[in-house]
Amino acid sequence: MCNAITDVPGIKVGHYTDREAATGCTVVLCEEGAVAGVDVRGSAPGTRETDLLAPTNLVPEVQAIFLSGGSAFGLDAAAGVMRYLEERGYGFPAGVARVPIVPAAIIFDLSVGSARARPTPQGAYQACLAATAGPVAEGTVGVGTGATVGKVLGPALRVKGGVGTASRRLGGFVVGALVVVNALGDVVDPETGRILAGPRDRERGGFLSTTELLIGGAKASPFEANTTLGVVATSARLDKAQATKLAQMAQDGLARAIRPCHTMFDGDVIFALALPGEGLAMGKGGREGEVTALGVAAAEVVAQAIIRAVMKAEGIHGIPSAREVASL
Repeated sequence: MCNAITDVPGIKVGHYTDREAATGCTVVLCEEGAVAGVDVRGSAPGTRETDLLAPTNLVPEVQAIFLSGGSAFGLDAAAGVMRYLEERGYGFPAGVARVPIVPAAIIFDLSVGSARARPTPQGAYQACLAATAGPVAEGTVGVGTGATVGKVLGPALRVKGGVGTASRRLGGFVVGALVVVNALGDVVDPETGRILAGPRDRERGGFLSTTELLIGGAKASPFEANTTLGVVATSARLDKAQATKLAQMAQDGLARAIRPCHTMFDGDVIFALALPGEGLAMGKGGREGEVTALGVAAAEVVAQAIIRAVMKAEGIHGIPSAREVASL
């Protein structure tokens, strides 16, 4: 166990990082196919191929989930993941061709580094080439390179967000999560409520409370767009409806560790993947209870991954990390 989403057999993760331009992308590969669901909770999402994950729709499995910086421009980069998968013969059998199914979502990172630099299909292809089933790099890497948090008072007081991952065992199953944190709000310790990352308090040091600022009348800037994206995966066998429920319950992890989340300026999205290992099919009769337990575990690892994302992040382009602010 690496305490990473790659602890789920069949999952690989790869990053492409451009630190100079402060952008990048991350791919979660499941080349042999995974049953998938999605829950879009934010009010400013940027997504691709999420409708086909609905339980009523045809395509049964996906081969990857792609997360990118670059705002809506970054969605084009998913073509690089499709090229990688097509070259290796993976995809939905559509008669004359196999079509790789690659749902994707983006964060807005154009206000960090260069607004003209965005992840490209070639960068996404490189992320696929770099993907491994081992430990996952966290912090200021991949899609988290230009991620920031605590932006309610504007960009001058924000701190670095990033990518984090976590996992845990649940009976005979494994549940893992990978999250990129680019939130409007604060990242908090769910146990104590202590703010771990948020808008900097220049007068007293540490962080201000975004919740208190908003309740007190602060107006969030519509030009400082935000988003938290996540992928949860499990070795339990689920159908599309159950995978969708898993994604819904995993969103509770955002509510525990980000305050506030799901705002008008966030595009929060959680994908769920089920890659059953041999002998790990869910038993008849206890199926609904097991889905609930998986969802509870998914929310926990999402919250843990969110905290790891900001605590592993490094400062970039003059934006300090949460650790740097806390140590002042």
